[in-house]
Amino acid sequence: MTPASTDAPALAPNDLVADMFGDSISPARHLEHVARDVAMLAAQLVRGSVGAASAAATKSTSTDVVTHTDLASERLIRAELFARCPGSAIVGEEYDDTSGENEVGWIVDPIDGTVNFLYDLPVVSVSIAATMGGRVVSGAVVDILRGDVFTATLGEGARRDDGPISAAPTTQLDQALVGTGFAYDSETRASESRVLNRVLPVCRDIRCMGSAALNLCWVACGRLDAFYERAIKTYDYAAGALIAVEAGATVELPTSNASDLTIASAPEIFDQLRRTVDDFS
Repeated sequence: MTPASTDAPALAPNDLVADMFGDSISPARHLEHVARDVAMLAAQLVRGSVGAASAAATKSTSTDVVTHTDLASERLIRAELFARCPGSAIVGEEYDDTSGENEVGWIVDPIDGTVNFLYDLPVVSVSIAATMGGRVVSGAVVDILRGDVFTATLGEGARRDDGPISAAPTTQLDQALVGTGFAYDSETRASESRVLNRVLPVCRDIRCMGSAALNLCWVACGRLDAFYERAIKTYDYAAGALIAVEAGATVELPTSNASDLTIASAPEIFDQLRRTVDDFS
């Protein structure tokens, strides 16, 4: 999913953000700072409702919930991004896409791990990716409960709490801790269960923790050796995938395969894992 283009005159990213941070860093790194700061504000808001979440609606299925806090978080994020980068496009999970007036865009997940949040389980995040000309160039993912702040800029590496991170050096799938997740609809879950039964015997173990954004960041910092999941949305993976790539992981996204599959891993085990999950197609 790419923020909609417009016929309005393009406004250079430098013009949008240079006044905030000066000229010592790249335009994409400026946008990383914006994504980080706004994601941290949203995480603070969400953190205040931990243990008191209430469902506001459902979406694709009766178990695909939206909480009142999801909505409040996205409203806050949109307001902050519009204030800091006027004229930007925004693609978010809970509200309609907003067309922009320049080449800067944002891809927003106000709460990744909503079911965990509803059940007071501690794997919940906020994810914001920045795009320039439709390409993801920076992003931030904040672990709401643990407090980790993962960030990256295209070509400039990935960080956790401003310190550099890198993917694990794992070379064998049978030594790999693999993360995954499951879709909401029963037909897709049936396919996922078949793949799970192929992966589980050939890896160290599997974890299903309910936040694709955090799983990708955990591949980036070596807490997981790999992650795969089918049928997740652009706002689920946009920031986390960039963070994983910049940390040295190998990443494949749904836009490049016919399986609607997101997969990230230590480079040496990617082909082994990709072959194992290939019958998603």
